[in-house]
Amino acid sequence: MNPINPSGQTFCSDFLQHIRYEKRLSHHTVTAYTKDLEQFCTFLLAECNIGQPELADFRHVRSWIVSLVEGDIDKSSVNRKIATLRNFYSFLLRRKTIDFDPMSKIQALKASKRLPQYVEEKPMEMLLDDVKFADTFDGVRDKLVLELLYGTGIRLSELIGLKTIDVNLYEKTIMVLGKRNKHRIIPLAQPLFELIREYILLKEKEFSGLADAVYLIVSDKGIASYPMLIQRIVKSNLALVTTLATKSPHVLRHSFATHLLNRGADLNAIKDLLGHSSLAATQIYTHTSLEQLKKTYDQAHPKAKK
Repeated sequence: MNPINPSGQTFCSDFLQHIRYEKRLSHHTVTAYTKDLEQFCTFLLAECNIGQPELADFRHVRSWIVSLVEGDIDKSSVNRKIATLRNFYSFLLRRKTIDFDPMSKIQALKASKRLPQYVEEKPMEMLLDDVKFADTFDGVRDKLVLELLYGTGIRLSELIGLKTIDVNLYEKTIMVLGKRNKHRIIPLAQPLFELIREYILLKEKEFSGLADAVYLIVSDKGIASYPMLIQRIVKSNLALVTTLATKSPHVLRHSFATHLLNRGADLNAIKDLLGHSSLAATQIYTHTSLEQLKKTYDQAHPKAKK
């Protein structure tokens, strides 16, 4: 953070170290917080002639938020930046670096809730049951990636971090390391379990035991998988069955949760499977389910279109 006074830079650095090593937030979250603080400090220096973020008050924070809104920044992104500052100044208060909280009067923007995008059941069945994947390592690996994301609802980062020893071949479960280093156990359907066993044997044969032995999913060269590889696999295969603008691993996670709810699964059970810390995060799928019910009603009830 070059544009700020060394003392302010130290405070920001201490905060980032705190959320990385003590709070154990994800690398993605730490990166986002870093960028938010850099943008805020740059604004303070350029617009307010303040080189130390601990000297900012309510008016300065509000001016930054106004500039973001006027710059057509998405409300959800603005709210994340507000959350970054809220956590940063809370950290400074606990350390008694500041005597007042400039965020005390700042409220999050009211953002319209966007329903999660998901693939309908039939296209997913077509992709996983009818599309022919090659019998090669790449083909089996790609199918497993799709089956794991849709069959367990795990996140992209959780898939990449899934280790071979996390697969329990006796209990037919996987142990997933989620956000804030929390573990959860997810059961495997029999077809998915068998596909994992097939993949492990093929991986051993393909690379003569020289592939990365720690992580389950590996690249064509036998090294641990990475985000771009998984995203490419998902995007190219979803393009075969859906016209959704977004074709990402998270769409498969949304599809997993939505299909479970549509088929009567308990919301608390879905919460546990997804690794949500609270039910509030899972309840967005009830809106999707309600939309599905309305659609079914409009199609089937004789009075619906009259």
